[in-house]
Amino acid sequence: MPLPPLFGHDGVRKRLAGAVAAGRLPQALLFEGPRGVGKQRLALWLAQGLVCEKGEACGDCRACRMVATLQHPDVHWFVPLELSKKGADADRQVDLVAEGLAEEMAARREQPMYQAPGGLASHGIAAVRLLLRRLSLTPAMARRKVFIVGDAERLIPQRGMEDAANALLKALEEPPADTVVVLTAADPEALLPTILSRVVRVRVARNTDSVVTDFAQQVLGITSKTELAERVSAAEGCIGRLLAIQGDSGAGSRRAGELLEAGRKGAATLYALALSQMPFQARGGFTEMLDALASRLRAQAKTGGETQKLVEAIARVMDARELAQGNVNPQLVTAVLAEDLAGAESA
Repeated sequence: MPLPPLFGHDGVRKRLAGAVAAGRLPQALLFEGPRGVGKQRLALWLAQGLVCEKGEACGDCRACRMVATLQHPDVHWFVPLELSKKGADADRQVDLVAEGLAEEMAARREQPMYQAPGGLASHGIAAVRLLLRRLSLTPAMARRKVFIVGDAERLIPQRGMEDAANALLKALEEPPADTVVVLTAADPEALLPTILSRVVRVRVARNTDSVVTDFAQQVLGITSKTELAERVSAAEGCIGRLLAIQGDSGAGSRRAGELLEAGRKGAATLYALALSQMPFQARGGFTEMLDALASRLRAQAKTGGETQKLVEAIARVMDARELAQGNVNPQLVTAVLAEDLAGAESA
């Protein structure tokens, strides 16, 4: 099955298309914006424009159709992986990443409306070595190759583990003339300053509710006015969040609710929840839970909650999220945060 059409982002699409047409598109880009806003889908749309037989992401030519079904040999989409096998040497590790990516792309062809990667998934050094290996190849069909590195902040699963990110610098410093590299990140400041200095940053803003509504109606087939309003409001301009709600895979949202509830029930429930948090999941499920928690608190503020208390609660969540970027124990942060937010949901 092909990927759903790209909805919204008309302004940034126009600028990117103009740069491609004028031959001025930078070779290294960073699409940054809220989680679920459509950065990787936008990158795939740009890839269509770069390999399109008509040069405009027409969506109808063979090349565009191959990109939409994740089968174009010159469009390489790297996503975070959590490999179940470990290679005995560097070459075997690269092979395992290649196999893992092939399996993930096959799964996304089967179910194009994919969910966020698991909390322990990352871009390891073997993934970057595979990217560098493919970077040296000549294009198989098109005039250019396109590399998309989704959730690029997962190049650094914890501070002090920058090997993969440092290895990627080689691709960004001197990419082949026939290559465009697009990184995407919801938290660009988690990337190395040396990476940020080598890319052109493109802000991908939230969509309007009308765009999210169109997607919900046309792609997801939601017809109930009540359900539609609830889901569009919860998505906050991010179609990816709408998909998480549709697939009932909003683990981050559920954990956020559990955390607020635990803070009200007392110490025993609170610490049981904290201990259930995986100790070193700071880059994945933990930050997703914090993002969902901040979204919930913002929604309460919009509906007339006690604004000052909610602002303070959101600030505490943002502090916790900053801590999550370092080598901290999420169990401890969860326990302290739950205590701080006790009663916030009813504020």
